Amino acid sequence: MTARIVRLGDPREPDEGLRLGSVRRPPRGVPRADIARRDFYDLWLPLLSPSAELVKQAQAAQQPGSAPGAWAAFARRFRAELRVADASQMLDLLAALSHHTNFSLGCYCEHEARCHRSVLRELLVERGARVAG
Repeated sequence: MTARIVRLGDPREPDEGLRLGSVRRPPRGVPRADIARRDFYDLWLPLLSPSAELVKQAQAAQQPGSAPGAWAAFARRFRAELRVADASQMLDLLAALSHHTNFSLGCYCEHEARCHRSVLRELLVERGARVAG
C-alpha cells in the first residue's frame, strides 16, 4: 500500500487508488461530472491547498528571476498554514492510510519541485507515510 504524489489530469497509474485533489479550485471549464473521468480527482481536498495569498506567492517564486529563497519562503509559510488542527489531522490520517490502501494526492502544476505537492510529500514522509517515488 502506498501514497502517490501526482499531477492532476495526467493518466492514472495502475493501482493508484482514490485520487485526491489538493487544489484551491476545481479545474476551469470541466463539468463536475467529468472531473474524475478526465483523471483530475475523485475527491476534492481544498483543506490541503495553499491559501489564495500563498498561491500568488508560489506563482511569483516560480518565475525566472524570482528572489533567491522565494520558494523556501513559500514552503515555510505553507507548512505554517498546515499546522492548523484540521489540516494537520488530515495529513496524519493520510499518512496512516498509506499503510493500508493506495491513494494519490495531487495538483495541476507541471513540475512537482515548484508545486505545493512537494511540501505535502515531505510532510507525509515526516509523518511516516509510505510514499511512492
